[in-house]
Amino acid sequence: MPPRGRHTTLARKDESYTALSDRPLHVLVFLLPLIALYEIGLVFFLSSPDGTFRETILAHNTLSRFFQTFGPGSLYLPGIALIVVLVLWHLIRRDRWSVRPSVLFGMAAESVLWMFPLLVFGLIMSMEAALATTGGSGDSWQAKATLSIGAGLYEELLFRLLMLTALHAILHDVLGMKDQPAAALAVVGSAVAFCVYHGVSPLDAAQLPRTIFYTVAGLYFGVVFLLRGFGIVVATHAFYDLMVLVVVPVLKGRSAG
Repeated sequence: MPPRGRHTTLARKDESYTALSDRPLHVLVFLLPLIALYEIGLVFFLSSPDGTFRETILAHNTLSRFFQTFGPGSLYLPGIALIVVLVLWHLIRRDRWSVRPSVLFGMAAESVLWMFPLLVFGLIMSMEAALATTGGSGDSWQAKATLSIGAGLYEELLFRLLMLTALHAILHDVLGMKDQPAAALAVVGSAVAFCVYHGVSPLDAAQLPRTIFYTVAGLYFGVVFLLRGFGIVVATHAFYDLMVLVVVPVLKGRSAG
């Protein structure tokens, strides 16, 4: 994780909501329901009758291919790997094994609040389905909800926790760049990769609105990650996709009816 000042010896003694919501144990407990829901949805709503998976999140597939040497169960290993990373991070920090339910509820509420600015920006850009990169209009709401949760978990794992952190480490620790410029460049780099990942070419003028949206979304998620940590940015991303793929279409259908 990029150093943000709170991850020092003194910060470990900080028992405030802001500090605890960024601690690995609270992040793990907060994300466990989302991980479980995605794995359940993967089996029941994103699989074909023959047992094969007809659709998953591209980022999840990318991580699964990394583990494919472990056999058919590799599709479930990204979720296991995420849990293991958070547990190891907790052990390295030597934090206490205690969780405050009030912090978990606060993280959920805060994530909803972080979601709204991006939702408003998407509506202004007329991009209500901007993050609907997978899932056709014929998919059930359960399948769309599963994809929304998966996008939050595994796109943030790939682009923020892994890529942004790695870029920051290279720029700051290897190349000797100051912390804040390194963090800014890491956010920009991961945002550009996030844009390209969604099938948008930044050099294609015809795709300029989509390029703007995905780049701004990537920048926004990067800032949320740096300011509030991995758990909050995952839930913010997942809540946004749930609004876009599930809630907005339902509201439109009711208004049309």
